[in-house]
Amino acid sequence: MREAKIVSREEWTAARKRLLEQEKQFTRERDRLNQARLALPWVEIEKNYVFEGPDGPLALGDLFEHRSQLIVQHFMLGPGWKEGCVGCSFAADHLDGALLHLEHHDVSYVAVARAPYPEIAAFKQRMGWRFRWISSYGSDFNYDFNVSFTPEQLAKGEVTYNFETTDASIEELPGFSAFYRTEAGDIFHTYSAYGRGGEEILATYMLLDMAPLGRNETGPTGNLTDWVRHHDRYDDGGRVDENGLFVAAGM
Repeated sequence: MREAKIVSREEWTAARKRLLEQEKQFTRERDRLNQARLALPWVEIEKNYVFEGPDGPLALGDLFEHRSQLIVQHFMLGPGWKEGCVGCSFAADHLDGALLHLEHHDVSYVAVARAPYPEIAAFKQRMGWRFRWISSYGSDFNYDFNVSFTPEQLAKGEVTYNFETTDASIEELPGFSAFYRTEAGDIFHTYSAYGRGGEEILATYMLLDMAPLGRNETGPTGNLTDWVRHHDRYDDGGRVDENGLFVAAGM
């Protein structure tokens, strides 16, 4: 527990108002950043990616349904994995409530993982999620968006992730990408975020930032792997390894 300075209500109000000025500056800076994000140029998607869903093959254009905008969660669930990454699952827990609002504002949302669709469907059913989740197994999609890595890339020990060269230790990493489809059917990649770039969708973090002890990530890794678990695993013990995968107690 951190040591807190105890003061009078008047002193607290003065300190809170000073912090409020910083918060207002941060809000204005975030607004400027959002405008800069909207000003990014777009790049046309020319490759015909094929995905697999519950009813068979899907093209990238199918993922939009009847909307012009699409957000994709690059979900860490590789072929043969028993379950998805804890961090990606933590993010996914925040999505179902937002779906109705997104879809009524011309935005479709879908998770994409490289595991074959039956493996995705089994984990999705276990977790009780409603959002659409499809497979890119056999497609270049994950590789082209630098969230999956070949054995050859891993053997070299370096991959491109978050727009820079970094050490590689695992075949899958997380991210989000956004796309726009014109009325003529042309599709453009407009934005991608990786690593902590997806943190702002985590309402749990935003609430913890208001709590007396903040995020309180005081374990060995100093991040969510110290405490976040799959939502059906909080009473099971175990830990999360350096790659974001759950390890059962005693293993």
